[in-house]
Amino acid sequence: MRLWFLGHAFWVIEGSKNIYIDPFVTGNSAFPGSFPVKPDLIIVTHGHGDHVGDSLDLSKRYNAPILTNFEIHNWLRKRGANAIGAYIGGKLKFDFGWVKFFPAAHGSSLPDGSYGGVALSVALEVDGKRIYHAGDTGLIKEMEFLRDLSIDVALLPIGGWFTMDIDDAVIATKMIEPKIVIPMHYNTFDRIAADPQEFKEKVESQTNSKCIILKPGEHYEL
Repeated sequence: MRLWFLGHAFWVIEGSKNIYIDPFVTGNSAFPGSFPVKPDLIIVTHGHGDHVGDSLDLSKRYNAPILTNFEIHNWLRKRGANAIGAYIGGKLKFDFGWVKFFPAAHGSSLPDGSYGGVALSVALEVDGKRIYHAGDTGLIKEMEFLRDLSIDVALLPIGGWFTMDIDDAVIATKMIEPKIVIPMHYNTFDRIAADPQEFKEKVESQTNSKCIILKPGEHYEL
């Protein structure tokens, strides 16, 4: 299975089913220019334009359902998307494994200003591998619950201002205890400038996790 970083918080899980998470393309200066695979499922963590992104167009183009919170689900369905509404709770079963939504400390208004429900983070088991995408969030105590899931790869924001910064993301790594942590949501624009090498050095000196740094368009193979 391959985990592709396409800039900002846009990730593609390439496996028995291909999953896009927060597909921000239009306006994303870090987007590498192409998709490695077509999506079978799209997951949206919250309604901000840099996360709901191009999910509507991609869903229509590839006939891929969008899994998100109930309010964003309603907003997308009114615009012709095949959307699945869910919320924080139990595991949602799929033929590739499962998806489970967790809290995130962030807002979720939609691009037109309408209410987008609450922001989410998401854990997935895909082909036996467990991945956590934190979405946009500050540091929250609930991250400790993820430790029991034995996360293989955690994708954490480090840019600060709107999300965790480097030091808080290191604390989050200590709470989650993933085998691998990969930083995201940094350097797309000036306010979220951060040094991923600093994050790597702090993670690997203070935790038992290994830090991988990916440039947009690169992938990590699990």
